[in-house]
Order: sequence, then structure tokens, then C-alpha cells
Amino acid sequence: MKQSVFLTLCLLVTMSAKAVNYDSYYDNLPVNIQKPTAPVIPAYSVNIMDFGAVANGVTDNTECFAKAIGHLRKQGGGHLVVPAGIYLTGPITLRDNIDLHLERNAIIMATPDKNLHLPVSKDTGKREQRSTPFIKASKAKNISITGEGTIDGNGKWWRPVKRSKVSDTEWNQFRAMGGTISEKGDLWYPYGLKNFANITESAEEEIKLRMHMIRLTECERVLVSGVTLQNAPNFHLVPQRCNDVIIDGVTVRCPWNAQNGDAIDIGQCKRVLIVNNVIDAGDDGICMKGGVGQTARDYGPCEDILIQDNTVYHAHGGFVIGSDCSGGMKNIVVRKNTFSGTDTGLRFKSSVGRGGKTEGIFISDIFMNDIKDEAIVFETTYFDNHVGADASQKDQPKENLFLPDFGDIHISHVICRGAKTGIKASGAKGMVHDVTVENSTIFYTKQPTDIGPDCGVSVVNVNFQTF
Repeated sequence: MKQSVFLTLCLLVTMSAKAVNYDSYYDNLPVNIQKPTAPVIPAYSVNIMDFGAVANGVTDNTECFAKAIGHLRKQGGGHLVVPAGIYLTGPITLRDNIDLHLERNAIIMATPDKNLHLPVSKDTGKREQRSTPFIKASKAKNISITGEGTIDGNGKWWRPVKRSKVSDTEWNQFRAMGGTISEKGDLWYPYGLKNFANITESAEEEIKLRMHMIRLTECERVLVSGVTLQNAPNFHLVPQRCNDVIIDGVTVRCPWNAQNGDAIDIGQCKRVLIVNNVIDAGDDGICMKGGVGQTARDYGPCEDILIQDNTVYHAHGGFVIGSDCSGGMKNIVVRKNTFSGTDTGLRFKSSVGRGGKTEGIFISDIFMNDIKDEAIVFETTYFDNHVGADASQKDQPKENLFLPDFGDIHISHVICRGAKTGIKASGAKGMVHDVTVENSTIFYTKQPTDIGPDCGVSVVNVNFQTF
């Protein structure tokens, strides 16, 4: 006990010495952006081992994390230190003024026992048919997740797999886990597994319960720094309607073919800084979401967001706005980022019923190579073709509410070596307008541009090259 107290005191000194001043990121911005306020964590620390945790990758540590966080809560907050080892656990709920700190070689892993991720009803005492995020916080203030360790969502036990996206060897590895093959033979579901009981009546119902790995809802002053996030059952890091968010030096990784494996999804947050992160994901890389419908519009936009010095390897898009945009997007600066091997580079996607207004979007100094499809793309008829989606709804007429409104978007100093199409835009009149692409070089393999007649995209001093 004395040794752990000494180590945690040393840790506090180290963490204080590494406090980062982010002011320099806000120099020479093309639009005025309010800076986020970092969380302040009390100088008190405990070690998860002092609450009975066993780091052997087998023992369930759910109650240990709950007790440690409960103890910190009574003290007014502090640092929960997780030393090296593998900690299998169910859901973790963060509270006000708490830092979850993972030391190097510490791995917090979601238990593959899906039942432990279903909340217990206070009325019946039985498990409910809904999952809870692996790590969550709601309406909390001053929370952080820091360190050099790893958070692993154990997603292979939750995610469906498309046969077309895996090799024979990989397909056989999934089949060896048990599971269920669709009638057409084109999908594997983690349902009917050899070592774990089902939690629903069908494979289709079970995949609807896939949880987000880290979901922070309506929180104030959030920091996620240094950690590795991997193998989420669904999205990896999802701040929703939060204010003052800093995401710095995080690594996000999952298989390239992981269904809905988004890395960072920012939903209607204000004052956000995303810097120095490395992403290799199965879906969108760094994505801005603005909600759907009137409720989202009433709440307001993603606003005052700076995204800089990040590297995105595989992703459906390096930087993405959409497809949910009803609340809008305002004052977003994306600069000095690298996209290497993404499906698309800069991706703007929405559809009727999901659309909303963008304003004050400035993107510059983007370096791309080996882009599978478009370097820059505007899509206004997006359909989310996830596993289980009703494809019959794809082309159904919709009421003309919440139309896509991509405008006041300014893109410059892009260098792209290798994309099928340089710039693509489609949409009815007024959906894509007042967009500028300037002073860039794009090496394409199929066509330089594919811009619809009703799309207002101005291309100035862009050097298109091909073989």
C-alpha cells in the first residue's frame, strides 16, 4: 500500500509537469474559434489494485472499478491509476472530477460476456434488452482518460462480418468461434458462439445491441490523451453534446473491414480541439455529426472546432461531415493533416431528412496519398448501407425537410498523390454552393472532376495531373 501511494505521488508530479498549453494551435486561424477549457482534476490518487483488481486477463474487475470510482467520488475526485496488466471488466462509468489514467502496458478490456454489458432494471432486477457504452459519462464535469495504456472493446464478439471483406483464412477463423452464417452465405454473425450465450432471440436483434466503446454525453471539460483505443464493437470515441473537449495524441485502431468502426465522432459539441492523433479505422476517421431533425436543429451546431496535425490511415473518409447534419456545422478549421490510404479524403455526406447548414468551414494544408475513390466529395443522397439496413428505403421519396446545405466551405493547399477522382459533387440546386477549392495539386487515375450542373463549386488554380 505504501509503495502504491509513493508511485501515485510520483505520477501526479509527472502529470503536472506534462500539462500542455494549447494556445499556439490557435495562431493565424482563418476564422475566430473559441478555445476549449481543459479539465481540472484534484491532486488525489488511488491505484485500482488497492480495490481488489486482478490484472490477469481472466478475472472480472467490474466491481473493482465501480468501488474505486465511488471512492474517488466521495473524495471530490482524483486520479484512478491502472498499472500494467490486463483488466477484464464490464462497463465503467466516470464521474465528476475523475481521471482514468492507464500506465504503459495497462490494458482495460471489455469482457466478451455480453450479459454484463446489459443494464439491470431497477424495477425487475433483470437485464434489459439494451447495451450500455463500455466507458461512459453523462452530464459530468472535469473528466479525463489519459496515459500510455490501451482500451480494447473486444469488438470481434459483437461485430457482423461481410464475407466479401475477408480472406478465406479470416472467414474460417470467425467460423471457428461458432456464430451464425446468413442464408445467402454472405454474412457471419457473432450469434450462437461456442463459449457465450445469446442475449437476444435472433442474430439481427443481437447486432443492434453493439455498444459504443467510449461515449460521453452532455459533459463539460473533457480530455482524452495518449491512450490507444482499439476494436470497438461500434464507434470508438463519441462525445455527444459536450462542451470543451480536447483529444490529443490518441491512437485509434481496428480492422479495416470492421462494421461501423468509426474512430472519432463529434456530435453537436462546442469548443473542441483534436490534435496529434493517429487513426486506422473501419469506417469514418474524424467525423462531425449534427444530429437529425428538429430536436437537433433546436440544440444547435457543432461549433468552434480545430482539427490539426492528425494522421488517418484506413478510413471511409479522413475528415468527414455528416451524414447527420440537421443541427448544423459552424466555425470548423481543419489543417495540417495527413490521409494515407483512406477511401475518400475530405468527405461531405448527407441526404434529405438529415441535412443542415454549414458555415465557416476552412480546410487547408491537407496531404493525401493512395486515396481509393475521391480526394474531395460532396454527396447529398447518402444511404447508410450498414448490416441490417433496409435497402428498399434507399430510393424512396422523402418529404423536403432538412435538406443538405453544404456552403461557405473553403478548401486550399491540398496535395493528393493518387485518387480515382479529384473532386466530385452531386446534388440538387442549393445543396452544394459557395464552395471553393484553390491552390492545390491532385493526381487522379480516372477523372479530374465530376461536379454536377447544380453544384456551386469554384475550382481555382488547381493542378490536375494523371499518368
